[in-house]
Amino acid sequence: MESLKSLDSNALRRYILQLDTPVLDLDCSEAFNGLTEKEKLYAYYLSQASWVGGLIVNVQTSSESPALFCLLHDLFKSNGVEGLKTVAVGECEFSEDEWKALLVYACGVFENAGNYKSYGDTKIIPGVPLNKMEALMMKAKFLGHESDSSSALKKWNDIKDKVYSLTAREKQLGLGEKGVTTYFSSNCTNLDSERVNRFMKKEGIEGYITRCFKTLLKGDHVSYEIRSASAETDVEDEKPKAHVFEDCEIRLTRGDYAPLMKKMCEYLEKAKEYASNETEKKMLECYIDSFTKGSLDAHKNGSRYWIKNKGPIVETYIGFIETYRDPAGTRGEFEGFVSVVNRKMSEKFNTLVEKAPEILKLLPWPQEFEKDEFLKPDFTSLDVITFAGSGIPAGINIPNYDEIRQSEGFKNVSLGNVITSCFKDKRPLPFLSDKDKEIFKEYRMAAFELQVGLHELLGHGSGKLFQRHLDGQTNYPSDLKNPLTNDLIENAYEQGETYDSVFTTLGSGYEECRADSVGIYLCLDKDVVKIFGHEGDKADTVIYANWLDMVFVGVKSLEMYQPETESWMQAHSQASYVILQVLIEAGEGLVTILETTGTDGNPDLKITLDQSKINSVGRKAMADFLLRQQVYKATADIKSARKMFDKYSAVNNEGQHPWAKWRDIVIDKKKPRSMFVQPNLFLNDAGNVLLNCYNLSVEGLIQSWIERFQDVTIYEDLEYCRTKHKPYF
Repeated sequence: MESLKSLDSNALRRYILQLDTPVLDLDCSEAFNGLTEKEKLYAYYLSQASWVGGLIVNVQTSSESPALFCLLHDLFKSNGVEGLKTVAVGECEFSEDEWKALLVYACGVFENAGNYKSYGDTKIIPGVPLNKMEALMMKAKFLGHESDSSSALKKWNDIKDKVYSLTAREKQLGLGEKGVTTYFSSNCTNLDSERVNRFMKKEGIEGYITRCFKTLLKGDHVSYEIRSASAETDVEDEKPKAHVFEDCEIRLTRGDYAPLMKKMCEYLEKAKEYASNETEKKMLECYIDSFTKGSLDAHKNGSRYWIKNKGPIVETYIGFIETYRDPAGTRGEFEGFVSVVNRKMSEKFNTLVEKAPEILKLLPWPQEFEKDEFLKPDFTSLDVITFAGSGIPAGINIPNYDEIRQSEGFKNVSLGNVITSCFKDKRPLPFLSDKDKEIFKEYRMAAFELQVGLHELLGHGSGKLFQRHLDGQTNYPSDLKNPLTNDLIENAYEQGETYDSVFTTLGSGYEECRADSVGIYLCLDKDVVKIFGHEGDKADTVIYANWLDMVFVGVKSLEMYQPETESWMQAHSQASYVILQVLIEAGEGLVTILETTGTDGNPDLKITLDQSKINSVGRKAMADFLLRQQVYKATADIKSARKMFDKYSAVNNEGQHPWAKWRDIVIDKKKPRSMFVQPNLFLNDAGNVLLNCYNLSVEGLIQSWIERFQDVTIYEDLEYCRTKHKPYF
């Protein structure tokens, strides 16, 4: 491919997964074995629904991802891992490294639900030459029958150029010339996104379950289709009536991902039979209604029942949830998880919830900027059985619907076995002194658990949004003054506006930054740290480890910055980098970053955090920054928020910290991101649910995906989605 020839080997490294990519497990055996048979059946059907729904993310990632998933899954399923190796090495002249590269690439596509990284949004290409991949496609079996190879080859020929291409636009996800996306058709630009956003705001439509497709009509006229995810589809010859908006036609349609949505609903119907109470049944009924009809309101109602379902043994959530990967920041990526509550760890979080109203008073903004009442949520530590989507987080605060979180409540979950598994990775960390490496070795996991708890509950769970209704009534005092300017509050969210619709592309990074800021600020309180079992000198060290981790991750986050487009490819990484800049700006030697020469003779960086100044210089810096973040968010002041955030997000070569230059050092020290082997649940002939775990290897990970989808009609479902959308891409 010409685009590959123009890149040197160092540039290609960013897009080819490394052969030594670690594979970690999610150990849930003890949690699963503690369930009753009824609970296991409930978990089984919810898991099946989640895995089928997770295939949707392939459709949401790139136009080639659905076919690529099917081809790779079919290759390994029809030939077996060892059988395919025989063909690849014995007949197609793969070297051992090329065979390993194929395994790692397939794992990457499966784990990321497409050929773009879930963490960073950069493309993944095979570390195998195109001619050898072609030879393998021609010689391997598909669906267990030689005769089926022709249709597989046709599919491969249809996507192979895109699989290997690294044009400027195809290197990353984005909108218009900045990247590829399937949330919008390929002919859409930022102007189209903004126009559609104005229409949706006018009509009171939220974008979570939608995608947008643009068609050029005669002359300069444009037609947009806003398509909602649903099992039901609109009748072809009865097109929905077009709305006329800003000289454009806009139609609201249904039926996106229809066959996958239908299968998902069938599993949820079966799960309903094993629900433990009426609240769970009503929750699932609402989800089924939402996924069948394409109703966001029904999913919101399901989320309301989910909040009311306090302390379930089997915890689950499913739907179009996080908006990180939509270039416009409003459309949700599919996600579904099934887990078991870890009661021992959850006790710490319950204590944090009970004390939250008092802890929130420590935050550096006036009481009027905090919610009128803290709606105490469930906050549990979960052992994940199934997590379907593009990646697995360490903690979650959901639902993301403003009107529910503000006035009805939310839940927090910490994914305990995810955290535990991540810290089994013992690879050496760069940029730190030997002393700090030892501190991390002993205390980083404790610090991370503390940060996740504060980030999710009191970060995402704090802060009021000021709202102004059509009749002029507000949810804040009319004489309230802006603490930054001492002027009366003027800006607020107007009727129909939400945080996502106002902050759009800034929203995810800004909110993750606010939540992280809350975490490192509140951990300075010894009573808060004591809740997690840390006192005395140990508490001081855990606090230091938490702040050091924020600084360390802030430097490492440069991996997720794309200099070609001057954009951040990951919201959490941008958030960490911004906080790092705030702490450096605080001065007085709080944070020092110096360029040095490493033991290998190459340029290196040295991070120093002055522990004695965290509680003084660091506290004041974060208090001032948090106040600005919350005031701008509360008052819908997107202009001020963007100006501030863009300043701290800048990656340049000015002053004492040439970040653009140092990014090369960070990239050179980059370690491959770990992948998780998840177990599968199976229903045996006796009607019992069995848990099957796999080897910690790329072969084991692939085997888990082979066995996860026994019903190959999913190939037809994904092909339906791909071909239906193909004209738009």
